[in-house]
Amino acid sequence: MRDPVIKLHGPEAFAAMHKAGRLTAAGLDMLGDYVKPGVTTQRLDDLAFQFAMDNGAYPATLFYRGYTKSICTSINHVVCHGIPDDKPLREGDVLNIDYTLIVDGWHGDSSRMYGVGEISRKAERLIEITYESLLRGIKAVRAGATTGDIGFAIQRYAEGERCSVVRDFCGHGVGQVFHDAPNILHYGSPGEGPQLKAGMIFTIEPMINLGKSGVKVLSDGWTAVTRDRSLSAQFEHTIGVTETGCEIFTLSPTGRDNPLALR
Repeated sequence: MRDPVIKLHGPEAFAAMHKAGRLTAAGLDMLGDYVKPGVTTQRLDDLAFQFAMDNGAYPATLFYRGYTKSICTSINHVVCHGIPDDKPLREGDVLNIDYTLIVDGWHGDSSRMYGVGEISRKAERLIEITYESLLRGIKAVRAGATTGDIGFAIQRYAEGERCSVVRDFCGHGVGQVFHDAPNILHYGSPGEGPQLKAGMIFTIEPMINLGKSGVKVLSDGWTAVTRDRSLSAQFEHTIGVTETGCEIFTLSPTGRDNPLALR
């Protein structure tokens, strides 16, 4: 259950989060090998579930508030929370996979963008901007900074590249609870919001659109799409605040945090 008090964690919790984050990242590495034209997102979901079972973990989204899948798969103009199904991926699609594994009671939460075959230059550019937005948000993290500093760093860069920042969804505290305090907005002003303290653990997960920022949720109650049907992209890491910066718990063990950059 979400607690309004922002938790501060010690070295044992950081070690547990590194373990959960590494496994989630390894799962995303594995899933990336299967992102190809003709593959269904349900096939990816099956692989994600089996990976969790094989590694003594559990997918956090499975049966979470009625959600029935192990991952979220958001394609093209889907902003987040896309539901895996039997529709095959097509050449030129861009896909976000959001995966959270519970390992020994701790949540590792991460998402990445993948290109399906050859993708357009505008899609490549959006993915590059979104990944850089994540990195700039992470760079703003240190004890004594604020959540607004994170949002400002992301918003200033993304809007400077003539993209828009989705405001309907945000990052969140995480640990032994899936969604906890604080909220991490991906827009804002320097000095606003709660002050960051060593021991905080949360996600940064900017959603960036090529068009306008408006989104709507479809009748399934989960799938969020851009109102203008423009392309959307997202990257996410789980991090822990330190006195001098942060530790990233969900780094890829094979350097595939941005799969597109390795093409």
